[in-house]
Amino acid sequence: MIDVIVAGAGPTGLMLASELRLHGVDVLVLDKEPEPTPVVRALGLHVRSIEVMDQRGLLERFLALGQQYPVGGFFAGIPKPSPERLDTAHPYVLGIPQPVTDRLLTERATELDAELRRGCELVGLSQDDDGVTAELADSTRLRSRYLVGCDGGRSTVRKLLGVGFPGEPAKAETLLGEMEVTEDEETIAAIVADVRKTQLRFGLGHLADGVYRVVVPAEGLAEDREVPPTLEEFRRQLRVHADTDFGVHSPRWLSRFGDATRQAERYRVGRVLLAGDAAHIHPPMGGQGLNLGVQDAFNLGWKLAAEVGGWAPDGLLDSYHTERHPVAADVLDNTRAQAELMSTEPGPRSVRRLVSELMDFEDVRRHLVEKITAISVRYDFGKGHELLGRRLRDVKLKRGRLYELMHAGRGLLLDQTGRLSVAGWADRVDHVVDVSEELDVEDVPAVLLRPDGHVAWVGDDQDELPGQMAKWFGAAVG
Repeated sequence: MIDVIVAGAGPTGLMLASELRLHGVDVLVLDKEPEPTPVVRALGLHVRSIEVMDQRGLLERFLALGQQYPVGGFFAGIPKPSPERLDTAHPYVLGIPQPVTDRLLTERATELDAELRRGCELVGLSQDDDGVTAELADSTRLRSRYLVGCDGGRSTVRKLLGVGFPGEPAKAETLLGEMEVTEDEETIAAIVADVRKTQLRFGLGHLADGVYRVVVPAEGLAEDREVPPTLEEFRRQLRVHADTDFGVHSPRWLSRFGDATRQAERYRVGRVLLAGDAAHIHPPMGGQGLNLGVQDAFNLGWKLAAEVGGWAPDGLLDSYHTERHPVAADVLDNTRAQAELMSTEPGPRSVRRLVSELMDFEDVRRHLVEKITAISVRYDFGKGHELLGRRLRDVKLKRGRLYELMHAGRGLLLDQTGRLSVAGWADRVDHVVDVSEELDVEDVPAVLLRPDGHVAWVGDDQDELPGQMAKWFGAAVG
């Protein structure tokens, strides 16, 4: 009996496996592909995902292989400067290709002794009161206490569960690939700048050694989107939009993606859960997809580990759906809006000009940047302190940094009074007595953080604290 089977070895599944292993959960990750994909779907990490990596001690690995960029120009590609003083210690976007992210997260999961089996396709599942039976394409049957589908937008797990996936089908398709070109860089830049005055789904970005990342609208909708486009399709569509194919040749990989927008009706059915693209798909505007999936895993991991470990309070695992479903719904809405603003039609272009004017106001830019980067996410924990339900940014303490204390994935009580106690929960919650000049001790005398960094309680009353501990970390021990 395996504790948890994770179907899908993309960023969501790998992040989830690592989070579970921090708590000693036995994890098996299955992926139907024999090798990791070279396709670069996502190009980087937003602020909240950067914070997630910092909270788990992984950020230095990513910084070493990525490039930092200003946080601006993400909403519908409207070029505006970054807002000042974002509520984060990491006010940048980290450019890093998805295959590199996949590799780093694979290394992390492997270091923590998660088992990864490639070339293993899940084709069937059933569940009972005690666990889940997973059937593989080679007729192997595996038994686990829980199973999580992190297997993408065409999720086999979601289909086998019969979970509805309502939304809108793709209306447009885009070709994406990496290939060499013969045209010179200056000419390419001039042509791309001219085409993008009207067609924002077009671009050629120089990578290295004459290789470019090419994005161009497809001719229509492919009958089977799993079949990659041909180089001739790229040439034809480049000529349609730019009157030249730039001499593209020698492709590294070719792909296509659509703009369908859908969300699973439920993220949990008994002992089976959904995360990442298996739970939601949307247009790529704003680069939110990979980040949303990683953050799903960050929310789910400690809760599922608590369930496996036997200390989860009632309703904790169900709070995964309650908290994350609205977050994804908001992402679907903002990508729909961005897609409209990127239309070539006169009406949407007029709205785009108006939105661009509004974005000259710093408060508007800040609102949109916080939405895209997910630092404005606030879970509904009821009425209370303004920090309640929000993640707490990394703050400097007298003896280090807050996020340095969260690498083990446990709860944390940051006690600026020195008068509180976590007796009964010390096996699940770290008690840190320290102060920060960034947190007013009158306003934030102490703060209880969940393992995902969201604020569960603010106060200084020891009589209140046990109730909040029990709400998130189960019954006291001893």
